[in-house]
Amino acid sequence: MDTIPMNPWAFLKAKVGASMSTGSGPLYMGFDLSTQQLKGLCVDSDLKLVYEAKVDFDADLQKYGIEKGVLTNPTEGEVFAPPAMWLEAVDLVLDRLREEGLDFSRVKGLSGAGMQHGTVFWSREAEALLKALDSKKSLVEQLAPKGTYVPNGAFAHPMSPNWQDASTQKQCDLFDEHLGSPQTLANATGSKAHHRFSGPQILRYKTKYPEHYEKTSRISLVSAFLASVFLGKFAPMDISDVTGMNLWDVGKGAFSDDLLELAAGSKEAARALKQKLGHVPESGGDSFGNISSYFTSRYNFPKDCQIIPFTGDNPSTILALPLRPSDAMVSLGTSTTFLMSTPVWKPDPAYHFMNHPTTAGLYMFMLCYKNGGLAREQIRDQVPGTTNKSWDSFNSVALATPPVSLESDSDNMRLGLYFPRPEIVPNLHAGQWRFNYSPTTGKLTETSSDFLSDDARNIVESQFLSLRLRSTNLLKAEQDLTTGKTLPPQPRRVYLVGGGSANPAIAQIAGEVLGSVEGVYKLDIGGNACALGSAYKSVWACERKAGQTFEDLIGSRWDESQFVKKVAEGYREGVFEKYGVAVEGFEKMERVVLGEEGEEYGKMTGGVVFRSAK
Repeated sequence: MDTIPMNPWAFLKAKVGASMSTGSGPLYMGFDLSTQQLKGLCVDSDLKLVYEAKVDFDADLQKYGIEKGVLTNPTEGEVFAPPAMWLEAVDLVLDRLREEGLDFSRVKGLSGAGMQHGTVFWSREAEALLKALDSKKSLVEQLAPKGTYVPNGAFAHPMSPNWQDASTQKQCDLFDEHLGSPQTLANATGSKAHHRFSGPQILRYKTKYPEHYEKTSRISLVSAFLASVFLGKFAPMDISDVTGMNLWDVGKGAFSDDLLELAAGSKEAARALKQKLGHVPESGGDSFGNISSYFTSRYNFPKDCQIIPFTGDNPSTILALPLRPSDAMVSLGTSTTFLMSTPVWKPDPAYHFMNHPTTAGLYMFMLCYKNGGLAREQIRDQVPGTTNKSWDSFNSVALATPPVSLESDSDNMRLGLYFPRPEIVPNLHAGQWRFNYSPTTGKLTETSSDFLSDDARNIVESQFLSLRLRSTNLLKAEQDLTTGKTLPPQPRRVYLVGGGSANPAIAQIAGEVLGSVEGVYKLDIGGNACALGSAYKSVWACERKAGQTFEDLIGSRWDESQFVKKVAEGYREGVFEKYGVAVEGFEKMERVVLGEEGEEYGKMTGGVVFRSAK
């Protein structure tokens, strides 16, 4: 089985034939500020990668005491990181790009991605400090002397809550209840309340650190924080990233006064909080302005280099591929993530909806699962004949097993849930559950949880049935490209990324369960989708013609043959419909398991639980 290259940078250069550019054409930069690294790269107008560098926080900035990029307070469930570290990383990654030979004077635009849901608290002095930066000094020594909060520094609070933070259960309960229910909150903001979202985080911050909150002049998401550094003043939050706060009313295109009042404590305080959050532009592609003079003097960026809205890591990932409506991207790593571009707005507490980062009228649909590769590996290691973590026996057994173990139409379907880790979709503790399901009677019968060889196929089916269950209502009927026949609602294409994408058995089952009119494709862009998506956004924002969409411009320049390979067929008549019946049993199975075992767990974790099917 193919494996992901050890060096994704070298891999990406090999794929696109990139080399250090000696030309004079314009370049566009993209950044990715993730939990553990800051990456920076440059592409040219043809989207070819020409320069790249990264800073690894644990390796390069261990002086901040971080581990895997963060600090923790396990007693309260807190996970956080110092923005001072990120400032130091900005100068360091730019220095490394200069060492690689990048002529910054050719950079006409830059954008970036930040880990979603992280919240940065700027001080009253911050914007004046950003505007007066001295190019002879580093960012960190001017904005965060000694690397932490000090009087007259740029930060009212020295830390930024990380997306892994789990300290806000009390606040999440208040958010879920404030508008009536988690569903009502999702209807307004695109998501139920989550620990990491900025609304609950701000409420806790205001309660725990009232003096720091009082000194806070601006609250930024991580993406807007990084944009502010390059802009030299407070940058607005992005129209897509702002929908990961539990504060933005997507339908109204504005912050929710009711939710601001909850986070701030009163109507008067809500008005002040709204000012701290700032204006959010409707467009994700209009320039914020020219780059700060700090960077023109220190690195020789041109004075007219444009700062394009920075967005969250997930929205930026979807930009690394010019997805069309109804295209789906499935990340098959340690966890499982499902991303889809859709014009349909149908929020639910089980998943996330966000504004699309570039295209008005489109939304991002996102599902996040904790269980992915680990669950598949646990079953793989139980398959007879497995040696040295090889997938050969697993694949052979999986493909030899009929869909949902149905030897004949009169047999029962075999369904299961496989959670080596506590799951959030659905909200359940770790465990395994197996059922037989009769399509004719609708009866579910729980069976032994002991391993059977069918588990090799059933584990993969289980993961894709969950994706199909939750995405079906967002899809529309498609036309068969060969026959012109109208097909059932399904994705146009399914793109697989991550370690599991290299497995042919997983790809085949993905196509059988999810369908897809044009088939299943493996997408290989190394490990740098966020930074590439940001760079592509810069190209589009700076070079588009009037009315030209991101998908049109990037799609016309994006060389699919370099990145995409078809790995499996999609829709198979009869098989797809059979899995449609299995989805009905799968939903019943989840409700039964949640009703029997998930209710108390849901209460403890603040999750949404279904009632048992009657």
